[in-house]
Amino acid sequence: MSDIGKVLVLEQRAEWFAEALAEQCPGYRFLPATTVDAAMALAGEAEILVGFAPAIPARLVAAMPRLAWLQAVTTGVDNLLTMPELAPEVALTNCGGIHGPQMSEMAILMMMALPRRFPEMLENQKARHWERWGQPILEGKTVCILGLGAIAEVLAARCNAFGMRVTGVSDGRSEAPGVSKVYRRAALEEAAAEADFLVVLVPYTPETHHIAGERVFRAMKRSAYVINIARGACLDEAALIAALEAGEIAGAGLDVFAREPLPADDPIWAAPNTIVTPHIAGFSDIYLEQTMPVLVKNFAVYAAGGTAALPLIPHGG
Repeated sequence: MSDIGKVLVLEQRAEWFAEALAEQCPGYRFLPATTVDAAMALAGEAEILVGFAPAIPARLVAAMPRLAWLQAVTTGVDNLLTMPELAPEVALTNCGGIHGPQMSEMAILMMMALPRRFPEMLENQKARHWERWGQPILEGKTVCILGLGAIAEVLAARCNAFGMRVTGVSDGRSEAPGVSKVYRRAALEEAAAEADFLVVLVPYTPETHHIAGERVFRAMKRSAYVINIARGACLDEAALIAALEAGEIAGAGLDVFAREPLPADDPIWAAPNTIVTPHIAGFSDIYLEQTMPVLVKNFAVYAAGGTAALPLIPHGG
């Protein structure tokens, strides 16, 4: 019997998580489940739930009367923040801070591929068509990062290595490593106007709903690009499509969308000069290993001080 508590792990790789955590977190009993139905059968006896936040349904939370702590293996916990079944007294934590490398690389991939018209090159390869054109480089370009959290710091360092000038937009801080100038959100249009790339990295809140919209796109240079790797609703998709079709901006790289999976009939698929990826910017081939230090630390903190000692995320419940 566990000395601390039983932990329900709901994840496609639940067995891996359970075994790895059991080795490093003594005193807990880990109950792996790869499906919601399997988790429901174990829900009544667990005090702790570990899982991929978007895949945690309300019915599972409601079926856990002993739940004291929910640990997401993602950074985003949007669906949990206002879930009525998640009582306010239940501790909520995430794996924030681990996504910097993969999300930064996705942003840079898009910043390189869009100006170079790389998708067009791939189409030419399929058609066995030889055509050459000038290849824009990142050196000397300005990238404006909307939202200056931990991921933005990683991205700024990588952009600096390419010889780029980095600016940022934030109401929470006036400076950040590798960022030459920080604008307030009220000056977003001014910041966007000087940028060659606008990278949306701001968390989604009511205040950031459609923060990148018509006025921002109109302020941007016709040669500039928008990249969204934050949340779909941070960007006004209709306004973006209109700006792309009117040639007000040069293109867009989109990894997140207001509706996911992106429906086959959504006009974004056919938007001019747009790269669409299926919400994969946060993924990596070492994602499990990336989450482990956060989980192990939090389990140690919980064992020593209970939920009050955890790095809590406020939620409405």
